[in-house]
Amino acid sequence: MPYKPQAEPTKAPYRADVKITQLGEKIGDPVKASEFPRHVLRFRNNRWAQTVGLGELSDEQWVNHFGRFQPLPDNLDPPLALRYHGHQFRNYNPDIGDGRGFLFAQMRDHEDRLMDLATKGSGTTPWSRSGDGKLTLKGGVREILATEMLEALGVETSKTFSLVETGEELFRGDEPSPTRSAVMTRLSHSHIRYGTFQRIVAEKNADLMHALVDYCLTHYYGGVKTDNPAVELFQKTAAKAARLAGSYMTAGFVHGVLNTDNINITGESFDYGPWRFTPYWEPGFTAAYFDHEGLYCFARQPEALHWNLAQLASALTLICESAPLVETLDSFPRQYGEAFTEHVCWRLGVESEGFDKDKPLVVAAEKALGLKTVTIDRFFLDWGQDALPEAKEYIADEFALFRNEMAKRTRARSSSHPYWQSNNPCSMHIEEVEAIWDAIAQNDDWQPLMQKIEDIREMGKALRSL
Repeated sequence: MPYKPQAEPTKAPYRADVKITQLGEKIGDPVKASEFPRHVLRFRNNRWAQTVGLGELSDEQWVNHFGRFQPLPDNLDPPLALRYHGHQFRNYNPDIGDGRGFLFAQMRDHEDRLMDLATKGSGTTPWSRSGDGKLTLKGGVREILATEMLEALGVETSKTFSLVETGEELFRGDEPSPTRSAVMTRLSHSHIRYGTFQRIVAEKNADLMHALVDYCLTHYYGGVKTDNPAVELFQKTAAKAARLAGSYMTAGFVHGVLNTDNINITGESFDYGPWRFTPYWEPGFTAAYFDHEGLYCFARQPEALHWNLAQLASALTLICESAPLVETLDSFPRQYGEAFTEHVCWRLGVESEGFDKDKPLVVAAEKALGLKTVTIDRFFLDWGQDALPEAKEYIADEFALFRNEMAKRTRARSSSHPYWQSNNPCSMHIEEVEAIWDAIAQNDDWQPLMQKIEDIREMGKALRSL
């Protein structure tokens, strides 16, 4: 079946709809945001703010809500730092939770989905351990770039909603210090992580597990439709994880830290730390300097998500039999293959003919990319146009198989958008990220960031031009 990216966001009224409290007091802890010495609005995502009825806020109102965290009307007061456990690089950690953020608000969006507004860098919580609960400004800028790029490339991702600079000096071991501080707000379809389930099974709380499964099915998947809700939820979650894995690979994206506490139940990518985009099809490319074994390298991300699903399945056995969960786990490789194939066809702008018929094209594409003669972004720009490209890189014998497969395919996309006539692929390599940050750090120049966001969004429009 053809891959369909998320549609362009549209305007909707503000509709508060606090559902998280249905799960009781053991799901999270009431907290208060830190008081910051300054509040300088650096980014507001009006594209997505309009979908939850917040696009008309003045900048002053915006900062009051997303810098000082005054409650939104009829919403959470106080916010909640959610509880969870997690496997971190496959080592189980029962001492984590929302350590520098909280769930700030819930509301309905333009598609009537329940949406969460959650923070990063808003101060300490009961789960901060020895951390200060703060976010560096560079970390916030990097998250803007990651989410904008991934959204444009058809990856289901949280949206960076707001970034407010807060006027503190922070000290970090992985950044030149002291460095500037910020507080960020992200919009996502869920704040419930695999690790949320892991905490509940560790506490042997079957009643809360039943309630959480029903909550997720009701509010994220259209309701409970079978007599085995835990299996139903796992099947839906596995399909979403396969889709996420497939889109990561086609985007050339490496998340860096695919721990079970960094994967949510709706299959949205979120919580960006040491992410990178690999310029070339490099299977062993890693994003985190501390990932010495390459556990979360580019090519192992589908494996990582599959492993994480197994941990979720283990938690769900608190309330259901394991056999149907294992059956779903066993189907994951096929689901991933289908998702990857659909996403490759979409980026190439050709009609998908189904997994088995598309497989020769996708295998040929992967082999062509593996030659590393062109970057991933250049490859998909050149081959996304109507005519087969004649550049010397593509007429070499090594590209013959891919050229032949592409020549057989029907175009699925209009190439009238100016992006397809350009010679400049929109990319997000580390040198570009650092250049954007250097302009801010050295000259407080935000124009390169704003220009990059504009360029990314134009590419997104081109990719959606079916």
